[in-house]
This record gives sequence, C-alpha cells and structure tokens, in this order.
Amino acid sequence: MKTAFNACLFAGLVMTCSSVQAANCLRPDALGTARTIAVDSKTTPRVGLKSFPQTLPLNDKEVVLTFDDGPLPATTNKVLAALSAECVQATFFVVGRNAQSSPQVLKAMVRQGHSIGNHTWSHPMLNQIGNAKARADIDKGFTAIGAALGPAKPGAARLFRFPFFASTPALLDAMEADGAVVFGADLWASDWLKMTPQQELELLTARLAHARKGIILLHDTKYQTAAMLPAFLRYLKENGYKVVHVIPAGGTTSTPTTGRAAD
Repeated sequence: MKTAFNACLFAGLVMTCSSVQAANCLRPDALGTARTIAVDSKTTPRVGLKSFPQTLPLNDKEVVLTFDDGPLPATTNKVLAALSAECVQATFFVVGRNAQSSPQVLKAMVRQGHSIGNHTWSHPMLNQIGNAKARADIDKGFTAIGAALGPAKPGAARLFRFPFFASTPALLDAMEADGAVVFGADLWASDWLKMTPQQELELLTARLAHARKGIILLHDTKYQTAAMLPAFLRYLKENGYKVVHVIPAGGTTSTPTTGRAAD
C-alpha cells in the first residue's frame, strides 16, 4: 500500500488513486464508482447549475459527491469510512488551514482515491474583501494542500470552489486563466442548517428524486452529514443511482471501482 500511495502522490495537488481503491474493494455488492470524468478549465471552466448556466455532462441518475470545509478529523474520518465501505470516490474541497492542521486526514483521502480541491485558506467571502486579498487567500489554500501532499503535477488541472459560492467576474476569469475548474453545485442538503440525520436524509433524497442527477454539495465537517451518509449511500444503491468521480485532466487516471454500479 505504501508504494501505491507514493505513486498516487505523484499526481500533485489534486489527485486520485481510484485504481488502488478498486483493487482493494472486496465487496462485489458495493455501490462503487461507475465512471470517471476528467475536467479542465478549457472545456469545463465552471460547473454547477446553482451558480452557472452549465454543469457536468451527467446521465440520468448519475451523481457526483462533493464535500466542503474539512478536513475535521472527528467528522471527516466518519465520512471517509462510509465512502470506503461502499467503495465510492468523492471530491473534497478542503480549507487550507484545516489541511495544514490535519495533513494525515488529507493523505487518507488520497489513499482512498478521492479528489482534492481548494476551498481557500480561511473560508472568507471572497467577493467582499477585494481582488488582491481574495487571490492571496486562494493561493494560500493551494499552497497548504501542496505542503501536505506534494507539488502539483505540471499541466494538471486544479479544482476550486468559492466559499458561499461568492465569486466575482474578475475572480472567475482569474481561476480559468490559472487552469482551475470552478465548482458550484446542482443540489445540496442544506446541512449548514440545524437538523437531525434523518431530516437531512429526507430533504436530500427528496431533492435528488426531483433533480434526478447532479453535483451534490455536502459538508464533511457536519455531524449530521457524517451520521446520515451511510443511509444516503444505501439509498443511491437501492434506487439505481450511479456515482461519477471527477478528476483533474492531466492528473492520475483511474478505473471504475468494483461494485454493482460499475457492472
């Protein structure tokens, strides 16, 4: 495993190890990862219908799982365990100062084959602090991830999500020029609100039943989300949904993970 993990680290700031995870998935009945989409700033500079007019090219009943604001060991490790149990890969948009505080959790994400994106250093409202300060906070976030995981692979795309989706035209143009794909979302569980895991599950599944597909926003720092996730993954499997994993173009390639959805 150590050799395989080191090979995965070669991909740089945003990376996946799905082929490693596939080899270690011992559950043929797991939800699994059905397929992989590679994104870059030239073809998909901005995705997510909550913020932009376009999203990822997903088929009916395909979802992309994304998590914001971590890593926070107490809850992120529970999220990782739930994903691992179903052999599913997701994308984590991490806050730089949290990555700096918990580099081992960040490395655990990589070992499980997840993609890592930047969610800034300190999670500010970037549209309210001026362009120079905003760019500095974004860059510091990428730097913190690189310090934990190694330098970026030359030419690889990068993944980024604005805190609170608070972008500006100038910052969006800058991200595209820097080779970063900006992620919005197509639906979310509103897990920043106070609710029980069951209430979150009911809200999210109702929204997904209406939307039928899309990029889903969750927060791995929320207790109710960590507690709800195993049931949500069971819901996906039982209702015929497939999980799609997003990776950066020019990064490590991956293969479908063993599981029912990948058949």
